[in-house]
Parts: sequence; C-alpha cells; structure tokens
Amino acid sequence: MLASKQIESLFLEEESYPSLIKYMGSKSKIMGFVMEGINEVYRGGAICDLFSGSASLSGAIGQQCLVHSNDIQNYSSVLANTYNLAYLESGVPTSTELIEQAQIIVKKHKKSLGINISYDQKFSIEKFNEYEEIQRNILNKQFKRDWHLFVKNYSGTWWSAEQCLWIDAIREVAEQYKNKPYYPVILSSLMFAMAYSSQGTGHYAQFRDAKTESSFSDILIYRKRSIVAYFGRKYNEIVEWLPTYKPTFKHKFTALDFKSCLDKFQGGLVYADPPYCFVHYSRFYHALETLVLYDYPTLQVQKGKVVKGRYREERHQSPFCIKTKVKGAFEDLFLGIKNSNSALVMSYSNTGMISINEVESIAARIFKNRKIDILKTDHKHMTLGRQKDRHRNVKECLFLVSQE
Repeated sequence: MLASKQIESLFLEEESYPSLIKYMGSKSKIMGFVMEGINEVYRGGAICDLFSGSASLSGAIGQQCLVHSNDIQNYSSVLANTYNLAYLESGVPTSTELIEQAQIIVKKHKKSLGINISYDQKFSIEKFNEYEEIQRNILNKQFKRDWHLFVKNYSGTWWSAEQCLWIDAIREVAEQYKNKPYYPVILSSLMFAMAYSSQGTGHYAQFRDAKTESSFSDILIYRKRSIVAYFGRKYNEIVEWLPTYKPTFKHKFTALDFKSCLDKFQGGLVYADPPYCFVHYSRFYHALETLVLYDYPTLQVQKGKVVKGRYREERHQSPFCIKTKVKGAFEDLFLGIKNSNSALVMSYSNTGMISINEVESIAARIFKNRKIDILKTDHKHMTLGRQKDRHRNVKECLFLVSQE
C-alpha cells in the first residue's frame, strides 16, 4: 500500500504506479525526463496536466501535490481518478465478486443472442470470416434491454460477441458502485482488459481483417483471450496499490478544451503534452469514450453504411493535428499560459506537425520577459502498429518556461 508522505520541499519524485491502458505517445517510459523538467521550473502550487491522456503524470505525482487533470476526452478523467481519487474503504468488492455478478448477466443474455462460437476448434480462414460477418451483423439487431451497447456496435470487430457480452456486463456491474471511491478502478480495469483482448493494434482506429493465414492466426490469439482474466488481474493489482485513506489533496478533474481549462487555471505549473501528428485521439480511442459515457452514440456513416471503424459521429478534432491550425493552436496555448501566470513544461518532438524551431519562435515572441529552456532526449515513440513501425526513434523535447 502507499504510505502517506509529507513533502518537505518542492522537489517532486516519480512514484511507482500501475499501468492502465496502451496509449499512443505515452510518456510513462520517459517520466523521469518529464519530472526533471518539472523540477527545473516548479515553485509550488497546483500542477495542471492539460492534455492528460492516459494520466501517467497523475500516477507519478498525485500523492505529492494538487493535480488538475484535464482532457477533452472523458475516459482520461476516469484514469486520473483511479490514480488520484480512488482509495480503499470497507466493503470494497473483490474481483471474484464483481465477476460473479457479471457472469449472471452474461448467462442470462448469451442464449438469446444466438451466437456460440468456440475459438478453440479448428476451422478455415473462410469459415472464420463467415463467423466474423455473422457477429458484425448484430449491428442491425434491435435490443429490448439496456446495457447492450458493445454487443451491438462492436461484435466481430476488435472483440468477439462473447467478449462484448462481458464488456457490457462488467460495465453494468460497475454502475452499481458509481458513488464509491473505487468506481474508477473498475472502469480502468475494464479498459485494460479491452486493450489486451483487442485484436487491433492497441488503439481503435480500425480493426484488422483476416486476409492471410498469418493475420488469421494472430487475430485468433486475441479472440481466445478472456476479458474476465485480464480484468481480474488488473483490478487486483490496482486494489493492492490503492491507499487506505482518503486523498489529502483536493485534486480536480475536467474534460475541457485546453483554452477553456487555461481560463480557469491560475498560477502553479502547466504540463502540456499536445498531439504531435495528424491523427486525432478521438478516432484512436473512441471505444474508451463510449465505454465511459455509455451513451449509445450515433455511428459515423459514409455512403449509406456505418464506417468500418464504428466511430462516434461527434468526435473532437484537435487543432494541433491540423496543418493549417497548429501554429495558431500553439499561440493560443502560450497566451493561455501567459495570462494564467503559470510556469510551463511542454513535451514535443522533432517529428511533430511543425518544427521545434517554429515552436521556439512562437514561444519567444509570446514569452518576451520569461526564461525559456529546451531539454532533449532520445526516445522510442510508441506508434502501436503491429508491423515494423511499432516504435519510432524521435528526439523528445521539453520546453521549460518559468513564471514571471
């Protein structure tokens, strides 16, 4: 268990914390480098994690100072809450108890679904694809019960119909504990199980098709994986890590546009890790957003058909991912920092949408009277691809801007 700790100085140390999801561009592997930059300019007060994503910073420092965790995607606040808000209290259910509750739900609805496929049997790639198509057609099925979102929208995609049954069932069980401090632990554990049972590459931009014997064999590995096993293992790990006391700091969690968040933040330090490239995180992690909101979203349609990725129709488009808007986005970010009188530590790489020199030029123009430093380190950026480009060598940079 974590022990309560008195901070005698402003120096922050990286705490150990459990990993929750696979996340593109995660800074968990270079958190020591990020902490080095933060300690260079941190002079006390709250730390705002402006684009919190997988909430690694909350895991690393949440026991030492007040953290304002912000991300436009709602799933990020669940991950941050797991690190900064959750704690043990009497009556916390065991993983076995949660799974047994979910199993009752699965047994009740599995037969009515009319699909019972064993992936342990031997079958041809043609037969496998036939089973996949049957499951994908559940999208057209009408349900009379609640808590069927993943079975309907995602069967035969990243997960099998049975895996989706378990996702829906555990999500339904989680809702019974919505007002408990360990509620986010249940959802985070389910996100972990989804990530490691998915036949995709770690994100949810598009699922893979079994076009070759090689891809068929690989997909089959994930079709055989148990949502229950991965959920139970991660839940037990997090519960073992949780503090037994209510957090001392009154951490804050918001799901705002970065400009709106900066309007509400004053003093302290902002850590900014904006998107580096043209891919929108709302496309890569829409399934996590849907799991958390569980709002039966309208799916994106193209030429009269639901698109393969089963994306939410309404998705956030970040200006940092759009070539014509990225310079303006950095100007807005730096002006927000300046107006909030905050120090800044910002991650960016030499493979970003604009060059390091361009970012430095914008910063120098806006922070005229402030000291600006840049730290650099070599880093293997996680792309989450299954092919040769799973990791990419980059020069990771930290822009350090002190307070006035």
